[in-house]
Amino acid sequence: MSQEFDVLVLGAGPGGYTAAVRAAQLGKRVAIVEEQYWGGVCLNIGCIPSKSLIYSAHLVQTFKNDAKEHGIQVDGDVSYDFQAAFQRSRAVAEGRVKGIHYLMKKNGITQFNARGTFTDAKTIDLELPGGERQSITFEHAIIASGAETRLLPGTALSERVVTYKEQILASSLPKSIIIAGAGAIGVEFAYVMNSYGVDVTLVEYADRIVPLEDPEISKELTKRYRKLGINIRTTTKVTAVVETSTEVAVTVAKGETTDVIHAEKLLQAIGFTPRVTGYGLEKTGVTLTGSGAISVDEHMRTSVPHIYAIGDVTAKLMLAHAAESMALVAAEALAGEPTQALDYTMMPRATYTNPQIASFGYTDAEASDDNSEVTKTAFPFVANAKAHAVGEPGGFVKLLTDSRTGKLLGAHLIGPDVTELLPELTLAQQEGLTVTQLARNVHAHPTLSEAVKEALHGAAGQSINI
Repeated sequence: MSQEFDVLVLGAGPGGYTAAVRAAQLGKRVAIVEEQYWGGVCLNIGCIPSKSLIYSAHLVQTFKNDAKEHGIQVDGDVSYDFQAAFQRSRAVAEGRVKGIHYLMKKNGITQFNARGTFTDAKTIDLELPGGERQSITFEHAIIASGAETRLLPGTALSERVVTYKEQILASSLPKSIIIAGAGAIGVEFAYVMNSYGVDVTLVEYADRIVPLEDPEISKELTKRYRKLGINIRTTTKVTAVVETSTEVAVTVAKGETTDVIHAEKLLQAIGFTPRVTGYGLEKTGVTLTGSGAISVDEHMRTSVPHIYAIGDVTAKLMLAHAAESMALVAAEALAGEPTQALDYTMMPRATYTNPQIASFGYTDAEASDDNSEVTKTAFPFVANAKAHAVGEPGGFVKLLTDSRTGKLLGAHLIGPDVTELLPELTLAQQEGLTVTQLARNVHAHPTLSEAVKEALHGAAGQSINI
């Protein structure tokens, strides 16, 4: 049996399901194929359950460190049940997955819970549960197949050597863990596990943790993490992993010096690679970039004009909200509707440590390389009343502006709930507003967003509260 559709979407992650909905809104007959994770890795074993765990960990840290300050008195021993936090994280994720199926049904999208394999540039073969097979033909396809975790050379996964996938589905914690890679995933897991009493060692090959962020952000987070008791080793390379029945022994090298670290587990968080194999991509004629991602133009078209690709598989910016934005462009482009090209440099980035990290645009060095005349302005949360009220007066808002035009080149924030403060800045950059214009935007008092306002005042040469 064969069915025909205007649009076939392969993958139901944030990019895939968004593309399906938008294409359906534009009058297309849409089918979406997903083998395992409706809502993608993000919804099932990534962004959403991890943020649930981080929230629980934040409550634990607050109770441990600040309960007395808030007048909370506890008689006897206090325990922190990670398994309860884990079960809550699974319930949060599973509830959101049901919402994806509702959206598909609401928009008249045909759902296939199946493994899809292209047999040519116009046809995909589906392997349905129970072994039944079905063929689908399509006018357009949108590939949203995501990415796979990278592993350290010469290593393999096991009970004690895991990635975020295995760890986030574990209902119990080890007594100790080594985390290889101190990017967003590494530092988020470090915070959660440290909060529940795990002895955590972060090992990072670069010279600082969160190496893709502004150096001042890395410095602030390092200070906070060391205060929590997290061990941090930077400019350090993992050279060998030996596993026994009770531990892993990880050999690390810093320059000419080697050392062996022992722990119950090793969590590998060294990045991702686009998923371009296992679904017949080679049968379509779609070409790859030199780094092994699907090559797309500004409208998400691949080298085969009726086939589009979005999200992690393109390696443009491996973030859920980037995939969603790319999805809108792809669906609108294939439908012949007006759309808007994306600027990946200016997309927001968020890391849910405590304190949170939020950024977009250029760092100091990148802005200078862009031949802009850069003005740097910072405002500390210690001067923000709301930050003191909620007990988190650390961190800062840092803005980079072009002194010739007054327009934003980037922002780097670390502090309480700063991931919620980015949209004002990214919208301002997108619309070309100047810091003088932005400084006149009224911010409610008392709010954390006033730290953004004060930084804008400083960038406009009108500092008020510092």
